[in-house]
Amino acid sequence: MLTYDELTGPERELWDAFPEGRRVDLRTGVAEEDRVAGGGEWGPGRTVRAAVIAALLLGAHATERPGAVGSLALTGARISGRLDLAGARIDHPLWLEDCWFEQGVNLFGAETRTVAITGSRLPGLEAGSTRIDGRLDLRDSLVTARSVFSFHPEITALSLIHAHVSGGIVLNGAELSAPEGWALSAGGLVTEGGVFCRRGFVAHGEVRLPGAQLPGGLFMKGARLEGRPGSRGVALALDSAVASTLNFSGGFTANGTVRLRGTQVSDNLTFEDAFLNGTPGNSRAPALIAMHLQAVDFDLTLARPPSGTVDLRGAQVSNLHENEHSWPQTVELDGFVYGSIKTAGANGERREAVGDRESVARRVAWIRSSPGYSPQPYEQLATWYRKAGHDDDARRVLLARQRHRRRALAPAARVWGHLLDVTVGYGYRPWLAGVWLLALTLLGTAAFDAGSPTAVKRGEGAPFQPLVYTLDLLIPIGGLGQRTAWYWTDGTLQWLAYALIAIGWILTTAVIAGVTRTLQKN
Repeated sequence: MLTYDELTGPERELWDAFPEGRRVDLRTGVAEEDRVAGGGEWGPGRTVRAAVIAALLLGAHATERPGAVGSLALTGARISGRLDLAGARIDHPLWLEDCWFEQGVNLFGAETRTVAITGSRLPGLEAGSTRIDGRLDLRDSLVTARSVFSFHPEITALSLIHAHVSGGIVLNGAELSAPEGWALSAGGLVTEGGVFCRRGFVAHGEVRLPGAQLPGGLFMKGARLEGRPGSRGVALALDSAVASTLNFSGGFTANGTVRLRGTQVSDNLTFEDAFLNGTPGNSRAPALIAMHLQAVDFDLTLARPPSGTVDLRGAQVSNLHENEHSWPQTVELDGFVYGSIKTAGANGERREAVGDRESVARRVAWIRSSPGYSPQPYEQLATWYRKAGHDDDARRVLLARQRHRRRALAPAARVWGHLLDVTVGYGYRPWLAGVWLLALTLLGTAAFDAGSPTAVKRGEGAPFQPLVYTLDLLIPIGGLGQRTAWYWTDGTLQWLAYALIAIGWILTTAVIAGVTRTLQKN
């Protein structure tokens, strides 16, 4: 146990100030001398042992004075030794500002009040399984991974695995540096007041929050994430997390994959004006993985197209917001469900772009960027057009689906598909059948008018009429009496008659299918 006589001058000042919660400021007032980056050169007049801080927080000088609340508030100090408070129960807030730590801070399994280490430099903070009744504030601090804690299998700058913070976590302006490991490891984190990584927040290494519970949201507006190098270049892993809001806007930059697999967002997920760069030098690596994501508003109005693929398989959103930069060359869309699509214009206005062929063509190209063929993205887009009252656009999408599907068929089936396409547009353009019928009627009438047919029974039946005869061949239902009364000795005209009969059956079948689709709104 430390005694008062063993304390240095700065430590005695801190000891005396603790019961009243007074701040001890060891700065000189000279900007050059007070730069935290040079804290390793600060001498004994600005040095406080970590053991003294731990002793005060653990009750070594807990004398309460009337009208005062004890807390430890220290500014501009060099902290020597490791501040080890693992498993401790701490009833006093900790406020450290502009301090330089010789070794890391260990709060593993502790129960504590607010912990604020702002504007400081420290080699690692272990706060796994910690319960903080208040907030964790690391604003403008640099947390590196030079100190490796035995509790963690990876090199980690800030560990909050299974931590519970009743207030918020403030990392605005902070820098977490573990280029070959995890800048932030917070799997299973629960924080009720939100996580704030704004105003120049930078992470070198992977930011991990799998399974995190974030009812207050995660705010990374303007943040920059430098993922792990190489094939494991993940910048942000937020798999299976639950959050009210995820804000990656205002110039948010991810040099690595952003992974949101199975994440549930009860309100807004936004990447407005963000940069999703994927893994530098690897365009096939995913820039965004959001498989089975659930969100109300999903804003993907990026500042420029993603450098890697976007995977939205199985995702469900109520409102999708996009712009000209939203989609890369490859997008995985199988199972992606949305209630509406709104496109952001040059003036920032957002509207549902329906009712024009250019819009349909662009969205069909969006679907075709998916590897392979899947009918669901086409059906989903057609459903949206139909709900918006644009049945013609829905039919264009479904026609594009059939054309895409044709590529995967056997050669004979592809030939048949081409025939259905040019004749009736797979039934989605039944008016084409009328055009073909008119053209074939004119062709047959002209050809048969130039020939001399032979009567099946001489002197019986109606006289030969080329127009009526052609219509009798083309229309397979019923009969006009011409086809059974006349035949041709001219082989060419007889084969033409057979061809018109076959084409008539094809066109009639296609027309029936097209009318059925129209009536069924499919």
